[in-house]
Amino acid sequence: MITDTTALEHLDEQALRRLAQELMSTVGAQSQVLAEHERVLRERDQLINEKDLKIARLTQEIAVYRRWRFDKRSEAFKGAQRSLFDEDIDADLAAMQAELAALLPKNDKPAAPKDKPRRNTFPPELPRTEFHHEPETTTCGCGCALKRIGEDVSEKLDYTPGVFTVERHIRGKWACAACQTLTQAPVPPHIIDKGIPTPGLLAHVMVAKYQDHLPLYRQERIFGRAGLEIPRSTLSQWVGVCGVRLQPLVDALRQCMLKLPVLHADETHVPMLKPGSGKTHRSFIWTYVSGRFEQLKAVIYEFHDNRGKVNPESFLAGWKGQLVCDAYGGYHGLMAEGVTHIGCMAHARRYFFDLHKATGSDVADQALVIIRELYNIERDCKDLDTQARWRIRQTRSKPIMERYRAWLVSQRLLATDGTQLAKAIDYSLKHWPALVRYLEDGQLPIDNNSAESEIRPVAVGRSNWQFAGSLRAGKRAAAVMSLIQSARLNGHDPYVYLKDIFTRLPTHPNSRIEELLPHNWTAPTV
Repeated sequence: MITDTTALEHLDEQALRRLAQELMSTVGAQSQVLAEHERVLRERDQLINEKDLKIARLTQEIAVYRRWRFDKRSEAFKGAQRSLFDEDIDADLAAMQAELAALLPKNDKPAAPKDKPRRNTFPPELPRTEFHHEPETTTCGCGCALKRIGEDVSEKLDYTPGVFTVERHIRGKWACAACQTLTQAPVPPHIIDKGIPTPGLLAHVMVAKYQDHLPLYRQERIFGRAGLEIPRSTLSQWVGVCGVRLQPLVDALRQCMLKLPVLHADETHVPMLKPGSGKTHRSFIWTYVSGRFEQLKAVIYEFHDNRGKVNPESFLAGWKGQLVCDAYGGYHGLMAEGVTHIGCMAHARRYFFDLHKATGSDVADQALVIIRELYNIERDCKDLDTQARWRIRQTRSKPIMERYRAWLVSQRLLATDGTQLAKAIDYSLKHWPALVRYLEDGQLPIDNNSAESEIRPVAVGRSNWQFAGSLRAGKRAAAVMSLIQSARLNGHDPYVYLKDIFTRLPTHPNSRIEELLPHNWTAPTV
């Protein structure tokens, strides 16, 4: 490029224009580079600000939870209620500390609590299995042979129902006499760094708590009878950390479900303790299940401290499929955003069933007979492909539904307003368009029983643990139960599934997280 002013005087007009274009091109390229640098800096500043806000929020939340844990008002909880409160708060604290540790730089990790219990050695009578970890080569980089000079031994606790065993991980130390180099195999990665539990023990604790509905204070007693008492506070910390580690799988499972054209949804109430007040609060678990005839089998639970419409709208944000659900008003906002409502015949049937059981109504009995015909047809075509199911519904179910609606209209003219019979008929007629949509698409189910079946474990758990110990505890329970029940839907043993997941997660790349989801997972070969 010419920059000498004397040389510029001898250039013709065309050369000057070329020079000007070169200069403009250089300036433009530099401007683009600067703009890109500014964009990267803005994004980095935004990430730093978001991380700082998360760190501040977690730090404050940890302080609040610690105050709750030892506050006098927490003494208002008694017996099993107190036990659940303690174990859930301890698990919440461990979860928040794990989240905080992931956000902070490696050289700025939060200090361990002063009251952290000292780890005792395992009883010598427990069976032990040794695992040796040695370097891949015993030749030093300088060419000399390494000499074994010692070893580090760490013990981890494993558990199969009724029996504790100990895994002894032995890492030999190898030294080079020539260059004074020390070589040792790295510490195998684990879900809980420097912790004592194996993936098998962690899987057992999680399955016992979230599938078998055994609170940790009961597990503490069971472990004591097996020969080793594990403090409830320690079990709580394991549960809290495992909940944090499993959350990315639940997030990935949600993304897979939102690609499906048909979903089921339902909700049920769960009492939640309010640590700051010493009282309970009515909360809800929302259940989202893949369509009955979808190849992907999955269920996701979401815990919220209210029944507001914002909950399903947030979970299904951007989804425009067909939702099988009851007529609860919380779903109406989704319909306004393009989601199609598919009615539940089982819900409509329930009105007539309850009426017949209470009064022996002949009209209710006639309705039940007609609905039974529809279900018999569904039973005949449940294993057929979508097109064959649609054809059968068109030829057999559609005429029945047309006669059924005419019959409902005629019976409504005879029913007295305000009676249970009138309410039962009004429900079906009011929601008729949603109830008959399944006739036009063989991929749609006749009812929402898939969601109601998957919400049943929540009801069973509620009768055992009675309530959630905190909002965080409820969300953690919902997340873990999502993976456990999804594993069951895909024919997997939840214990085997979680044990393998806990083994692989520490080294599994996040970009391939979908490989670990229940519908993609295959049991490891022995």
